[in-house]
Amino acid sequence: MPRFRLPAPERRHRGDLLVAAVLVVLLAGVAILYGVQSPAANTGSVTATAPPDPPPPAAAVPTGFTELWRAPSPATPVPVAAGDGVVVAGDSTVSGRDARTGQQRWSYTRDLPLCTVGSAFGRVLAAYRNDEYCSELSALAPDSGARGPARTLDVRPGTRLVGDGPLLATGQDYLETMRSDLVRTTEYGTVRALEEPGDQPRTGCTYSSFGTGGGRVAVTEDCPSDTSQRLTVLRPDAAKGDQPAADSSAELGVRGAQVVAVAADRVAVLLPGEPRLLLVDRAGARVGEFPLAVGPPVFTPTDGVARVTRGEGDLYWWTGSATVALDRDTLEPRWTLRGTLGPGVPYAGRLLVPQPGGLADVDPATGVSRARVPVDRAGWTGPVQTAAQGSVLVELRGQDVVALGPR
Repeated sequence: MPRFRLPAPERRHRGDLLVAAVLVVLLAGVAILYGVQSPAANTGSVTATAPPDPPPPAAAVPTGFTELWRAPSPATPVPVAAGDGVVVAGDSTVSGRDARTGQQRWSYTRDLPLCTVGSAFGRVLAAYRNDEYCSELSALAPDSGARGPARTLDVRPGTRLVGDGPLLATGQDYLETMRSDLVRTTEYGTVRALEEPGDQPRTGCTYSSFGTGGGRVAVTEDCPSDTSQRLTVLRPDAAKGDQPAADSSAELGVRGAQVVAVAADRVAVLLPGEPRLLLVDRAGARVGEFPLAVGPPVFTPTDGVARVTRGEGDLYWWTGSATVALDRDTLEPRWTLRGTLGPGVPYAGRLLVPQPGGLADVDPATGVSRARVPVDRAGWTGPVQTAAQGSVLVELRGQDVVALGPR
């Protein structure tokens, strides 16, 4: 019986082997280069090794506060008290600190400079600058520093991350909004990669102030085709691709107006000149105008975002010299406290409002101050923004975060 033989293998030439070897080396080099240059390779992430030890809740307003710790935090435009700790950020690093001791519990570092850090949807959000854009957005768990969703932005330096219903990334001629998974819901303005001409309603406009709330975004625009400043109120959940949806857009008849606050059916706008608060309804109709006895100076935020904090029933807005309580739904002014350094923060059922040399202990319903709680700010006399983490009060003084504990 004849034996069955397999065909002989193809003969390999030395040139073939050389080409194959070169290809293998090239592929390995590409893989190594990608690994070295990838975001993961240039990221340092140190997560917390134990659960946080939160401070006890604030049971009452104390007779005084003492400094517990402080840290530079130039990348947080407002104090970030997230999870059970406090976040500080600067240069290229975001770190979570124990609220009472300031000890670092976790850190996140990129080989890119930070643009801004905020908090939304129960996460810490850090935007890093890549070339001319603040394009690298990372989400971090506030108690552990573990990385969550990431996305690419088209905003430039100076941007703010504002709100969480929706989240707004601001810009001088462009803004975008995101939902909780960081998927973009609206692009508005000078879009880098416009899908279809005419998707944007106006061109060549610049934006000076912003607000978000109640599922909506308000922006003041200066457009070459208009004779005065324009107020536009966007509804991100109704947008389609590059086509933004708006509840209203109309000229204000003035220039220099500022968006103060946004609710589900109202927008509050500070008019220039003698301080007046204009209220605009969902259809863009003017439904009220209130004179404000706030005194000079009136603060114009360089980032276009009014200094507003939220309580259980009201919003608290700092005008530059006074704190004004606004009804959460109607945005009508309820009371005014003059001579303040910031909007204030709810604490133990009261409102603590920064003043020179301390804090006013204020009834949030009436604005009546019953006491002044002393705080030694070591000569700092500028604006003070506040947040609370349990019984720990956090102040942002310029670029420094200062944690205060009750005496």
